[in-house]
Amino acid sequence: EEQEAKVEPGTVLTIEDDGRPVLVAFGDSLTAGYGVDRQYSYPAYLQSLLDSEGYRYRVVNAGISGDTTAGGLTRIANIVAMKPAIVVLELGGNDGLRGLTLTQTRENLSKAIETLQASGAKVALAGITLPRNYGPDYIRDFEKIYKDLAAKYKVRFLPFLLEGVALNAKSDDLMQADGIHARPAGNKIVAENVFQTLKPVLSEPSR
Repeated sequence: EEQEAKVEPGTVLTIEDDGRPVLVAFGDSLTAGYGVDRQYSYPAYLQSLLDSEGYRYRVVNAGISGDTTAGGLTRIANIVAMKPAIVVLELGGNDGLRGLTLTQTRENLSKAIETLQASGAKVALAGITLPRNYGPDYIRDFEKIYKDLAAKYKVRFLPFLLEGVALNAKSDDLMQADGIHARPAGNKIVAENVFQTLKPVLSEPSR
């Protein structure tokens, strides 16, 4: 169970608006950068990648450790208030770890996607899996939620946020001891995964 202090949902709104389109990384501890300094979270690395490639976006890290899909819905108005051009949605892992019903997770993610799309944001959905001891049937049905919703809502889809990071032969260098959260080197790979997923919907880079 994660013990990190929760950030007040409104605090992300205090980030200074500099005129660039907003790209919100909306998720739980995997987005927040649990266990590492904020500068080593995947959204921070994503900002560096976008900058280096000439894409003009301001990345907002709206990750809160321990958040569930239900928790995400309670703060989605704050996300919409930022008028994001793009939202990377990564929620549901904590639902699975707590054994919440798959129906509820699916419904909450559906509502989140619909709300974000209605606001005009382009949505990218990041899938998550669960530790193998949760059983193959539950894991299969859990992973299927993301695949189904990506197809239904025609959003950009990254099947597994930690692709190439978790379950990697070098995972000791990439993953923290809990086996759930990435180290800085792992978050750098996650940022690259997300960047490649987003590329087709990014505005042309300015050089």
